[in-house]
Amino acid sequence: MKNICYIIGASVTEGMYIDRQAGDFVIAADGGLEALSKLGISADLCVGDFDSLGRVPDFENTLQHPCEKDDTDTALALCEGIKRGYTDFVIYGGLGGRLDHTMANIQNCAGAADHGSMLWMWGEGNAVCIFGDENSLSFGADMKGMISVFASDRACGVNIEGLKYTLKDACLTSMVPLGVSNEFVGNPVNISAQDGVLIVMWNEDAESFVEKIR
Repeated sequence: MKNICYIIGASVTEGMYIDRQAGDFVIAADGGLEALSKLGISADLCVGDFDSLGRVPDFENTLQHPCEKDDTDTALALCEGIKRGYTDFVIYGGLGGRLDHTMANIQNCAGAADHGSMLWMWGEGNAVCIFGDENSLSFGADMKGMISVFASDRACGVNIEGLKYTLKDACLTSMVPLGVSNEFVGNPVNISAQDGVLIVMWNEDAESFVEKIR
């Protein structure tokens, strides 16, 4: 079983669930510490400038950063997870709320995926998986609904199998959303790229999402 680094942000929505296993690592990004407290889950590390939390937490493993910085709190947490050797990340509180923060979180994840990490995000019933050419994404035949596949910058050798609209050895770019609004049709699905980073989005409840990331 793979070890997962969980990153919890301040804008966590109802339904978040963490199936914490031995070897997993939990990072609270600023106000994410309060979200964890409500769930009765302790953080292994707390990172941020703590403007959202409104105070520097009285927590042993805390890394405080200045408010005037180049990175978001989520980006700082992601860097800390990478430093500790994690390559599989699940981010709660990274979707919804401020659109610019959502975009920044997706870009940060794409940067990590370009170096071999596989990143998952969930919020408000929306799921996102971001991965590069070292990984691929599969779904069972029981999935229903819509799904979209985007490129971060440019992804070539893209294969989409089992959806209503398939692709073989295609090239996707961030300039043209060719992969938007695809559909599950009762087949096993596999999505991959030979070069580049893909951003896959679909709708799923929190419990089913947790089962998928393992």
